Amino acid sequence: MDERVRQLKTPEGCERFIANVIKKYPDLAQEARRRKIELLSFAYGAESAAEREALQAIFAYEEVLTERNGRKTHAARTWQMVKRYGIIGAVERAVNRKEETLGFTALVEMGMQDFAFGAIVIRYPDLFSQEAVTRSKQRLEAWKHI
Repeated sequence: MDERVRQLKTPEGCERFIANVIKKYPDLAQEARRRKIELLSFAYGAESAAEREALQAIFAYEEVLTERNGRKTHAARTWQMVKRYGIIGAVERAVNRKEETLGFTALVEMGMQDFAFGAIVIRYPDLFSQEAVTRSKQRLEAWKHI
């Protein structure tokens, strides 16, 4: 990580930095976007590394939505699932859908597939059902062949 990005301490600071460098240094802007996601996840108060990574996935998805829509966009349905089922439960439900979620596709398109729920399931297989692990592996494998 670039030292200038590492020194960013708030999501707002990251946003200002991104706005200043996006046109000339898109790679640096992407690093700052990832730093913003990291800072947001720490502020949320996850209880484990897996929960923190799942929160990062949601915040990354919101970044993708915001960029696509040209205005700040909240992942309302995802947050409803988190409220109803907990962070890990929401991830389980999302990856067990028969169809790929729009979030996964959007993250892949933005080069942030490491934030996808399926990637989290693979990194923490003991927290999820075998079905979720298998489906996540299949989807991520299929993505590699596109």
